[in-house]
Amino acid sequence: MSLLSSPSPATGLTIADAAAASGLTVHTLRYYERAGLMLAPIDRASSTHRRYSEADVNWVRFLVRLRWTGMPIATMRRYTELVREGDATIAERRQLLLDHRESVRRNLQEVTASLAAIDHKIDIYDREIS
Repeated sequence: MSLLSSPSPATGLTIADAAAASGLTVHTLRYYERAGLMLAPIDRASSTHRRYSEADVNWVRFLVRLRWTGMPIATMRRYTELVREGDATIAERRQLLLDHRESVRRNLQEVTASLAAIDHKIDIYDREIS
């Protein structure tokens, strides 16, 4: 059985396994839950320990991508709320992602320009050392 093929709360992933599968720490995964970023409440085993489904982990992986691109938690929360509201919010979700994509593109241009400046300075030093 694969790490993510657990269908029921009794056999779902532990928080440690879900954290490892998503690339987050256990602490951050708990924070995401408290911050209202999960699509649905996380199932619990009879022991009351959290059990994450494949869908839960896939959602967290998407959230991680959004954070890596600099999306604020508040915007991630809004996006999550819209997803919970269903198909009637598809246009609004799309616009939110379009706006974020534009922000990511601007940041990428700035980072690319900064990298070019660093490369230029390294080239100057390389000429001095040679």
